[in-house]
Amino acid sequence: MTAGIDGSSPHTVPLGEGSPTREELLVYYPAKFTWEQLKTFVNSGDLGLLKRDKKLQQRYMRWAKEIKAEYKSIASPRLSSPVVTAKDGDLDSGKVILLDSGLPLIPPGTKPYFTADIPLQLVSIIMNDWPYSVPPSIEHYLIWTVLPILPPDIPSIIKPRILQDGIWGFTGHGANLLPPSPSLLPASLPALSDWGITEAALIRSPRGTEEEEAAVREAGLEVHKFIITTWKEREWETAWFVNPPRLQSVPSLAHIHVFARYKSPEERDIWDAETLR
Repeated sequence: MTAGIDGSSPHTVPLGEGSPTREELLVYYPAKFTWEQLKTFVNSGDLGLLKRDKKLQQRYMRWAKEIKAEYKSIASPRLSSPVVTAKDGDLDSGKVILLDSGLPLIPPGTKPYFTADIPLQLVSIIMNDWPYSVPPSIEHYLIWTVLPILPPDIPSIIKPRILQDGIWGFTGHGANLLPPSPSLLPASLPALSDWGITEAALIRSPRGTEEEEAAVREAGLEVHKFIITTWKEREWETAWFVNPPRLQSVPSLAHIHVFARYKSPEERDIWDAETLR
């Protein structure tokens, strides 16, 4: 337990059950990872390195058990959550027409998988009620969708890799500040000591041929374009990812994770200067 950045403490913030408040996160589950470490873990090739605080994970498991007992699935309350849509880069409340099943009506002509121009009534963008151990300056969003995220025609040469590793990407980082190289991972592993993770225990695919790497990027291109449209690169730096099946806690409803950091005025000025070159 620790004092929050706003001076809150265990004396002023009660510890409850169910999804935690921001104040609880700051006091009882302070961030274990820095922004650079989070980006390193995303780019490492093993998305399993991304963790919740261990005590928060225990609280999540208790909550999930109760939700499954009431709704039979964690996905059920997600579908009834307020829908948030992206308009001009802002996140605004929206409305959808729901079928008797609780699922939104899919407009005619919609592709059968997630695309950058997906009808906005088919997505729900919300803050993660159970965020990973991210710094207070990082917002952890979830993009829920009733459509599969990956296209059905993934090349067979990369399909096993994506099913094991998932997909990920970065936006808004600028030409002179690229995402951390996977080679930097050993320096960040001490932050995972509470979980006993070592480099030898990682589950990730070796780098493929240029053709394979291009195919992997293509598989995530629609998600990448959607992220850029929603979190404008001038204002936001993001790391996004889609967990592989082995890491999905709600496999019955497709979703994308987004770590988003709002840039400082100085960073936006740098972006403008680079853009005008």
